[in-house]
Amino acid sequence: MPPTLASLVHHSALKLTVRAGEDRLDVPVRWAHVSELADPVPYMEGGELLLITALKLDAEDPQVMRRYVKRLAGAGVVGLGFAVGVNYEEIPEALVDAARQEGLPLLEVPRRTPFLAISKAVSAAIAADQYRAVTAGFAAQRELTRQALSAGPEGLLGALAAQVDGWAALYDASGAVVAAAPEWAGRRAARLTAEVERLRERPAPASAVVGGPDHEDRVEMHSLGTGRRPRAALAVGTAAALGTAERYAVHSAIALLTLTTERSRSLHAAEQRVGAAVLRMLLAGEPDHARAVAGDLYGGLLDAPFRMIVAESVSGAAAQAHADTHGRVATSVTQGAALVAGAGGDPLGGLAESVEAAAARAGEAVLVVPEGERLVVLAVDGGAAVAACTQFAAALEAARAVPEQAAGGDEEELVVGLSAPAGPIAAAAAYKQAEQALSVARRRGRVLVEHEQLAAGSVLPLLADDAVKAFADGLLRALHEHDATGRGDLVASLRAWLSRHGQWDAAAADLGVHRHTLRYRMRRVEEILGRSLDDPDVRMELWLALKATSAE
Repeated sequence: MPPTLASLVHHSALKLTVRAGEDRLDVPVRWAHVSELADPVPYMEGGELLLITALKLDAEDPQVMRRYVKRLAGAGVVGLGFAVGVNYEEIPEALVDAARQEGLPLLEVPRRTPFLAISKAVSAAIAADQYRAVTAGFAAQRELTRQALSAGPEGLLGALAAQVDGWAALYDASGAVVAAAPEWAGRRAARLTAEVERLRERPAPASAVVGGPDHEDRVEMHSLGTGRRPRAALAVGTAAALGTAERYAVHSAIALLTLTTERSRSLHAAEQRVGAAVLRMLLAGEPDHARAVAGDLYGGLLDAPFRMIVAESVSGAAAQAHADTHGRVATSVTQGAALVAGAGGDPLGGLAESVEAAAARAGEAVLVVPEGERLVVLAVDGGAAVAACTQFAAALEAARAVPEQAAGGDEEELVVGLSAPAGPIAAAAAYKQAEQALSVARRRGRVLVEHEQLAAGSVLPLLADDAVKAFADGLLRALHEHDATGRGDLVASLRAWLSRHGQWDAAAADLGVHRHTLRYRMRRVEEILGRSLDDPDVRMELWLALKATSAE
């Protein structure tokens, strides 16, 4: 505890007597200052015990004393020490009345007590308090370190909560609560997810204070990690502002958790290298070797049906150009990524963090392999990681529909392909499915496409592809040029004949012409195109070309 007026009054060597403000003696004293100025306020910082002899004051003038004491109280002076037996044999009543009126503690200093003795007492008490704080801080650091080594982050948080007489919580890269102490603090910490996301948008290291007089507690939040994006965050909730010893404890916890985070990042990089080797073996058709390399790290994942996820990062300009050719409004999803997972302009990184955090919370194994501008993920079918991927993509898709989030330029966007459920033997097929779905997502201007969606729908929407339309236009151009001369309707006749599977009478009836007329037109089609309608491949290509051009 810092020195207070009460501790100075109880100091046996000082012999101080209280003449006013008896109910305010528990106020901390930051320093003892001597000044005989008529107005010392410009030189005060607040929290001082002012010592005077009234050498330049008319201490017997009530009006002067009221102004003087009022100025001192307004400046934050916590007490006034008046030396008797120097200029005044006793404290003038005008000063006593003014001090009582303002509630300012007034201490009578006997002549045998020099001001230097009071200053030394205050200084010694402050030094002792600082020493106790440093000692307590070192003790807290030792306890936090012991808990971190023996019980991990959970033990460290428990020790920190005890040190600050409050609660503490650790958040992962996605802003979700990883651990909290005491147990009840988990609910309180979960309500601060939005604050964590705002903190992660700032360059590390960053901190913020949440709460105040109108809130249930005061919460300090600190980002953790040494990289460009914070890897985690720490929240510490207390009933009041932290003291010196408590702040030592918080800073020690930040350092220990940062070391843990950076060590975890190194281990994570090593796991990714193992994961890349496992993935290569699976794609090479060597599931037994993959299991042997994975061991306990990914072994459970390879024994259950999994999904293959392939994601790519594409430039916003490229996505804009492609979407515009399909009549869609493409908007930047970078802001959506930052809001959803703190991606900070790196949607692939944001997706990886979201998937890994969801798997960690659910206790699932997940294999994440970065490959330059591509990310490959192996995740349990129906598990939390796959759900996190679809939720992440849905949030980015929703961001496209918000005009305020539209932005131009080359900001990175995300496209994702998701395979059907598969096992280790079919890993190569699942990878191909994910790539096919990714290609469709890119062509359609979508964030995510599942391979199962492709088989569940019709093939006709795929004909909207630019390459298919170009092929159709080229194939049918000669027929359209013929019809433009007014010498017959070969395109409509071809469509009717193909729709009737080559049945002359039915197709002729649809057109309202004689079947011989229709036969003549089909011979002209063959002559103009240089292809035989007896060839099933030719009939298929012509039918698809007609469907593609009619879809425009």
